[in-house]
Amino acid sequence: MRRMVITIHMTDSDSRSVGNAVTLNRVLQLCSANLPVGGYAYSQGLEWAVEAGWVKDARGLFLWLEEQLKQNITNTDLPLLIRLFRAAEDHDAERLKNLSRLLIACRETSELVKDDCERGKALARLMVGLDIPDADSWLEMTDTPFATLFAIISVHWDISESDCLLAYVWTWLEGQVLAGVKLIPLGQLQGQRLLVELSALSSSAVYKASSVKDDEIGNTLPIVALASALHETQYTRLFKS
Repeated sequence: MRRMVITIHMTDSDSRSVGNAVTLNRVLQLCSANLPVGGYAYSQGLEWAVEAGWVKDARGLFLWLEEQLKQNITNTDLPLLIRLFRAAEDHDAERLKNLSRLLIACRETSELVKDDCERGKALARLMVGLDIPDADSWLEMTDTPFATLFAIISVHWDISESDCLLAYVWTWLEGQVLAGVKLIPLGQLQGQRLLVELSALSSSAVYKASSVKDDEIGNTLPIVALASALHETQYTRLFKS
């Protein structure tokens, strides 16, 4: 019995398509809810906002998250993520540490600091398990914001800066919408509609963040800080923050 041998010839275009598909898969993996960083455990003050009646329905949740996206995410998280990404590209460990300290200093409550650092260390542990170089050094540090490790793994996986930023926004949006679906509560269809509406604002947020200067980084939303602070003593709660 003769064995049939099939030879596949790959063109340069085919190779590029395969490379792009691998990168896309890495982006999807990085912003997947299955990423074991514990993002599902944090509401970032939303639980108190629902308890207090500040957020009562899908419209209220949209406005709550839209304001945070336009203010805090656009003026703090994304501009610093851009700088963290470039520091990771340059293998500048000292700059990564300094930017991490700045990002943690921008968190307004102990809960928000703990949330950020716990997710950052969880991502660092995952990166160690995936044999990503120097990830273990972050496990011993005090300031380990999620965005720092997000930038480092994005660079390692050849994810572009813009895709890294969009994936970060999606990760935050999905976690917050899912928290709202549980807390208000909302139906799954309402949650999906919110994700469609809010994610449409992502490109604008990334574009605006790219023009934020060093001395313009930082913002405050007192109502979110208040919700987070009051959540620390909330009697009955589902989320850590």
